[in-house]
This record gives sequence, C-alpha cells and structure tokens, in this order.
Amino acid sequence: MTQLQSLRGMVDLLPEQTRRWQAVEAVVRAQMQRWCCEEIRTPLLEVTELFARGIGEGTDVVGKEMYSFIDRGDRSCTLRPEGTASVVRAALQNGLLAQGVQRLWYGGPMFRYERPQAGRQRQFHQIGVEWLGVSTAASDAEVIALAWDLLAELGVTGLALEVNSLGTPEDRKLYRSRLVAWLEERSHALDSDAQQRLQTNPLRILDSKHPQTRALLQDAPTLEQSLAPSSRARFDAVLEALQDLAIPVQPNPHLVRGLDYYGHTAFEITSNQLGAQATVCGGGRYDGLVQQLGGPPTPAIGWALGMERLLLVLEAAAQVDPAGRAAQLVRVQGPVAYVVHRGEAAARQALLLCRGLRQRGVAVEQDASGSAFAKQFKRADRSGADWALVLGDAEVERGVVKLKPLQADVGEMAQEELPVADLDRLALCLGH
Repeated sequence: MTQLQSLRGMVDLLPEQTRRWQAVEAVVRAQMQRWCCEEIRTPLLEVTELFARGIGEGTDVVGKEMYSFIDRGDRSCTLRPEGTASVVRAALQNGLLAQGVQRLWYGGPMFRYERPQAGRQRQFHQIGVEWLGVSTAASDAEVIALAWDLLAELGVTGLALEVNSLGTPEDRKLYRSRLVAWLEERSHALDSDAQQRLQTNPLRILDSKHPQTRALLQDAPTLEQSLAPSSRARFDAVLEALQDLAIPVQPNPHLVRGLDYYGHTAFEITSNQLGAQATVCGGGRYDGLVQQLGGPPTPAIGWALGMERLLLVLEAAAQVDPAGRAAQLVRVQGPVAYVVHRGEAAARQALLLCRGLRQRGVAVEQDASGSAFAKQFKRADRSGADWALVLGDAEVERGVVKLKPLQADVGEMAQEELPVADLDRLALCLGH
C-alpha cells in the first residue's frame, strides 16, 4: 500500500520546530500585552465574497491563489489567504467598532495556491496587527514602531524600514492614468506578467521582480508626483514621527502593497540576515476597507509578518551570534531532568518520582526502555537535560536517588544522593 504524503506546500511542524515557534509566539504575546493589543481569532473558512470585495478581484491573490470551493449549501467558500479582511468582518459583525478604537492582533494559518519555496508555503502562518479607528500620522508611526520593536526583541538584526505614500483614491486615480499612459508607450519592453497587469492592476507593476521591468521603472513617473498637498503633508508628518522615534526610514516611491485596500502609508521592514535584503514584515493604512465591507467610514492601519520567513531569519541570526537573543529562541530546550532506572522496583519508584517533580514545576523525561544504564545515559545526554536522576535496586533499597550533572554550567552537587521522598528538596536542587 502506498504511504500517504502531505499535500505539496502543506508542511508538518515537528516537535523540535514547534518548540521554536512556541518560544517566538511567547515573545509576541508578551509584546502585544505591553502595547495593549487584544488577541482576536477568526475562522479559517470565510465566504469568498469577503476576499473578492476586500482584497480586490484584480489582485493575484483573488485571481490566481485562493483555495475556493462550493460547499453543500451551494455557497462559495474560501480558506483565508490573509487576516485583515477577516478581522474587519469580525469587528463589524460583532459590533466592536461601536466600542471605540480597537487594537487587535491575530496569529494562525493562511492559505494561498502558489509555488512553494523557502519560507513560503501554500499553508503558511502569519502574525498580524490591525488598529481600527485610529487616523493620525502618529498612529502610523506607532504601529510601525510596534513591528520594529517586536523584531528587535526577537533578535532580528540588519533591519531597514521602507515607506511610501499611496495617497487617496483620487491621488491614485490620477497617478494610474499617468502611469498607464507612460507604460503603454513602452509596453513592448514589459515582461508578460506586467503586460497583463497593465490591463487589470497597473500599480502592481511597480512591485515587479522582473529585472527588465524593474530597470524600465526607474524612469517611470512616481506616485509622489501625483499626491495632493494634504497627502504630501500627511506623509511628511509620518516621516517626522518616525524620526522622533529614532527609527531609520528610507522613502521608496516604488513600494506598493499587493492588496487593493491600501492607501496613504505603506511600509515594509526588511532584514539582511539571509544575505540579500528580505522582507519580514509589511503593512499599511486601509481607511476604505471597513466601508467597503459594509461598515461606516473607519480609519485603520495594520501589518503582518510571516512566521516561516521569520524563523529562517532567526536561525540565520543564531548562526551569526550563538549567544544572542535569536539563538536563545531557536535553541531547542531539553528537559531539566532525565530519569534513568532499571528493575521493577526502580520502575515503580521512577513513576512516582517523575510525577512528583512535574507537579513541582520540573520538566522531567523518563527512560522507558529498560535497557542497560550505559545506553540510557547516552539517551540522557542526547536529551539536553541538565541532570540525570538515577534509580537502581540499591538506590530503591536505601530510599535515595542519585543526581548526576549532564551540563557543565549546572555545576557539581555537594551531595550526590538525596532522599527520593523529599521531593521539595530535590526540586530545589534542580533549580525549581
């Protein structure tokens, strides 16, 4: 019988990887708590119209990448390809906007049918922030600072921030007409994807990765040239607020976001930790989305970062600085104690010992093989435990357990044996 495999682009997170994810998620959760952001959890499955209306039917996400199907109720359903539209839908449906400003964050899997590659899978995971009801330039800088400080707290180095203003819908309409006219005169020099986008979503051409198209765009008109004075003044205020926060910023007139709902501030944070500068976080302002989904006019801004890409960056940072913050997060933590035992009486005592220590907050792994002590000690070394707790017939008879340090930094015990019944003392000796 053929062994079943996971679908392409759907990757298992094995225990060692999961521990790393949990360490990162713990830092995220603590950071969000300090910034007074409340967690929200939305369904994986939504009606397709939510994303078609919210993201934009001319985008690659809606046009090419969504996992959509007709359910038994003859409804078109879609596995969520991003988090913002779902959060806005939840806020509207549950009346959150009537309760004032909402500072929300989320984490979980998203789904896009695209070519799997390093740091990008068809089921991928995002952590995102959505602030609903905030409109000032200072709030733009504040939400960017949240992302910047989180990445720094995680130990990501080589950070760079690029920002652009996408202006108002009127600004973009004026710019679109100028850009299309300019590109149509040079359409023969565009790659095939750009030629298609010229008819559907020309602003997305600015985000092209094709070398020939990128070279051509160096001389293209910029959105900045089409900004109204009020949009220009707002963007200057954002830059000034970022300067006040001592966050270095590089304006990038070619920066656009891949989803239609963005306007005014758009930004990306990159890191050179993987060699070339790679985006680890991106977002922007989307003041029109709430109204577009049936709610009242509501200013909003947010960002998202991909967990898979972030873990690659952290692992690279750990290689560069083995004693740094990133290395601490990605290092696999072993148990505090590993119980080695042989014999029926020792096995019964080991069961009691392990449970008692676990009840006192000690992470304990028990060897269940019954093999020779030498083999058990090898497994204890591989486990990464600080201590081996040894029980044999002699120890059981005398009512003691032997403690053997497995790591150089835990030191030597002045007393190598302790009463096995004195669990409080034993836990204290193990550092708990």
